[in-house]
Amino acid sequence: MSELEGLGYKGKAFELLKQANCSVGDILEIASKGRIYEGILIPRFGDGTAIIVKMKSGYNIGIEATDDVVVKRIGKGAKPSFVAPSLPKQNPVLPHVVIMSTGGTIASRVDYRTGAVRSAMSANDLYGVVPELAGIAQVDTEIVFSIYSENFRQQDWTELASKVAQRIESGVDGVVIAHGTDTMAYTSAALSFALQSLPVPVILVGAQRSSDRPSSDAATNLIGAVKAAGEAPFAEVGLAMHETISDTAIVVHQGTKVRKCHTSRRDTFQSINGFSLVRVENLKVSMTSNSCQKRDPKRKLVLKPNFSEKVSLVKFYPGFDPAVIDFHVDRGMRGILLEGSGLGHVSKFCFDSIKRAIAKGVVVALASQCIGGRLNMNVYDTGRDLLGLGVVPLEDMFPETGLVKLMWALGQTDDSQQAIKLLRANVAGEYSPRTLSQEDSLQ
Repeated sequence: MSELEGLGYKGKAFELLKQANCSVGDILEIASKGRIYEGILIPRFGDGTAIIVKMKSGYNIGIEATDDVVVKRIGKGAKPSFVAPSLPKQNPVLPHVVIMSTGGTIASRVDYRTGAVRSAMSANDLYGVVPELAGIAQVDTEIVFSIYSENFRQQDWTELASKVAQRIESGVDGVVIAHGTDTMAYTSAALSFALQSLPVPVILVGAQRSSDRPSSDAATNLIGAVKAAGEAPFAEVGLAMHETISDTAIVVHQGTKVRKCHTSRRDTFQSINGFSLVRVENLKVSMTSNSCQKRDPKRKLVLKPNFSEKVSLVKFYPGFDPAVIDFHVDRGMRGILLEGSGLGHVSKFCFDSIKRAIAKGVVVALASQCIGGRLNMNVYDTGRDLLGLGVVPLEDMFPETGLVKLMWALGQTDDSQQAIKLLRANVAGEYSPRTLSQEDSLQ
């Protein structure tokens, strides 16, 4: 794939730019429909056939790539670039925290001359542009991936968990993982199952808006995450983001109980059927829950990083065709997570397909589509019938965590009954003993 294709140009637009030997950042003269346009070639996002240029006025325009358009390069532009500030001096008396970068918005910047987004910004860059970290911790950095979070796969969770384990075994006081927000809750659940008996905190952190924007939450979230990783008295996997839309506090949610709930709000992550663990406000760390594993540097980490790729998520809806279940079984899936309705239901028309799946050794589990609450499959005949078929209820786990746990359970064993035992066990706080009101969160 060429640079132009990688930056969104296809078809006629790609042909015209290639013929003119153009690259992003070059100054172009484009003749179209009797008019001449001059501007800087910038990347295009989304579908369409227009060539996008930034005019001297600062506005971007799109010029439809048609047969009568003539493109001429009249100046070679500088490539998008970013130079990180020099690192501040480390204070040896502060906690030692490693920031591991995987990509995402928190690790991106915009070059306003060309409009290009740099998504592979290193963890070292992150430290350089947030000098406040120098007063919080001794910060070490490592690039694990430079990918958008929607491109994460099970093998990436395995590799990330292994690298985190190596850092913990080297004696750090905490780990912070910079991650894209789209699938960050999946990764927090995955690491919760893969990294057991943690001696220190492992905290994922992201940003809804890149560090170049005035409304960015990147620096605030990172500062809160590093502060909690270095000092908070808990030792679990957590996810740190804004508590509200304002910059007053960062909260750390439990890794198996957190979900992205809004596409763009800075407080998009919320605890579901659970409660936050830590609040960082004005650089002061306070615990918001007492029911968590305590920090203990002498505790020995247990690493179980394998995940099965042979697991599918199937969402039930009115009129659902049970042939979808048959399709996944015939494709060789070892596990199916049904996203059922209410207290734990799918229609009776699915029963034969579910029975067939279980007879073939497929682990079929069920979580509710509802945002909160827990399953009770003994209330109605449908739920009792599903239990009778061998469907495994996931209590108060929501589907994303349930899916990751099913992948993890089947990654530990080839025996479906052993996998079911793991699925039923409360490994990383994914099951609550009962659904509590907010007022009862502190035990």
